[in-house]
Amino acid sequence: MPKPKIVFINPPYERIAKGYEFVKAVTNNVPSLGLLHLAAEVRLHGYEPSIIESDHFGYDEAKVAELVIKAAPKYVGITLFTVGVWGAAGIARLIKKALPETIIIVGGPHISSMGRETIQRFPEFDYAMVGEGEKILMDLLAAIEGERNFYKVPGLIFRDGGEIRNTPGNAVNKSLDELPFPAWDLLPDFPRRYRPAIYDYPAGPVATIAASRGCPFHCKFCDTSTFGAAVRAYSPAKVFEMMKHLQDTYGVKHIMFVDDLFLASRQRTMALCEMILANKLKMTWTCCARVDTVKPDILDLMKRAGCWEISFGLETGSDELLKAMDKVASVVESENAVRWTAAAGIRTKGLFMLGYPGETAETIELTKAFVKRIPMTMMNLSKFTPYPGSPVYREIYGTNIRDDHWEKMNGMNFVWAAPGLTVEQLDREFQSLLKAFYLHPRVMHQYTMLTLRHPGHFLRSMRFVFGYFGAKLKSLLTGRKGSLLRESAVHLDHLPQKDATPPPKAAEAHVHEEATHTH
Repeated sequence: MPKPKIVFINPPYERIAKGYEFVKAVTNNVPSLGLLHLAAEVRLHGYEPSIIESDHFGYDEAKVAELVIKAAPKYVGITLFTVGVWGAAGIARLIKKALPETIIIVGGPHISSMGRETIQRFPEFDYAMVGEGEKILMDLLAAIEGERNFYKVPGLIFRDGGEIRNTPGNAVNKSLDELPFPAWDLLPDFPRRYRPAIYDYPAGPVATIAASRGCPFHCKFCDTSTFGAAVRAYSPAKVFEMMKHLQDTYGVKHIMFVDDLFLASRQRTMALCEMILANKLKMTWTCCARVDTVKPDILDLMKRAGCWEISFGLETGSDELLKAMDKVASVVESENAVRWTAAAGIRTKGLFMLGYPGETAETIELTKAFVKRIPMTMMNLSKFTPYPGSPVYREIYGTNIRDDHWEKMNGMNFVWAAPGLTVEQLDREFQSLLKAFYLHPRVMHQYTMLTLRHPGHFLRSMRFVFGYFGAKLKSLLTGRKGSLLRESAVHLDHLPQKDATPPPKAAEAHVHEEATHTH
């Protein structure tokens, strides 16, 4: 007898700050790898899964709920980023109204850092899973179906007799090789509908793989509560098998490794590269690395094995700010890593943030000078966001619980401003920093040549350019002096000081940009 249906949802949310809608033409549009893993796991155990990727089809909350109600599943699983909590709750509310017996399970980064508070606030959510989902979900489904005690399911948050309960433990997957391949086949028109950010790949189709989980470092702005500090990885043979499967089955030409730290093991990276070369696998790929994990020899091997671009969390051109972030890196080390990577013939993507506590006009100028002098190919600049679960969140707000601005926590909206800087100043500096890099003659030449070699990027880039100038003109005509922000509904909180009164609440806005890069 077939087991019940389960629908997994990546809910809709505004990925872009108001005023920056033109950025949508060039941003990341890849599917949720976490949901693909969960769907594969439940299917392995006899369930009938399906996946709704809301943003890819332009679905709003009502449309997502309509699709779920039509499918009439017994279970619904929703992945939650902080910015998407309210939208997910709206979907759950509509589902519960039509299908009151449907069980709604939530997980994801927001739950791993603020699960109990979320369950308290939203009665529409029945269960919350903390940490990696595969093992917890199977244990939870067994408990719901009477085959296991709820209190024996590690990492679970649920209601019992009106009380909210947390079970201890974290059901991490110690051997990733035992997991089934992600359920790519459940995605309509995969992989052609799902494109990464513009210029993040040479030519599609593209797919994502997480070759490892966990990060042993503790940068203050980062929340690692989902996968933890212990690094666990697929074997090089398993990663190669996935790459070959994607190429043979779906015609994938480029792989984006989305691990927090692809180069956590030099030995594992070298083994994979040698396997790719020995089997003459013709694919390009990108990955993320820390600046202290690359050296010329391994970069040369990676290049020969198809590595096209490496993303580094460079953050800033200020050593003082790097220390404040607990980055355990220096500007000199960052510059060396970028230069070695460029010398190996691999593109470099620098991940930066603006507005971290301690940011000043002087540190911003240091960053501008830094991005101009290094041979970086792409710059990803985010607006500092103190995410729940991160150490800097606790430093700024003095608490782990603060839910009045979840809908704005997207990396593309300033929800906090350092003393001495206003949100409007930060927004102007945000544009200035991007222009300092992208209008550099060397960079403009690189992108011209890349566009000529890969015309698929051209249309997306033109939509972005015309959108930017249109937004800029509208800002000038409406008296906003070039600022692209259409509202100032953001928090102007400062670091707590003695006898300081609590900061006032500001009106809420609904915004989001791809959270998805980890610095």
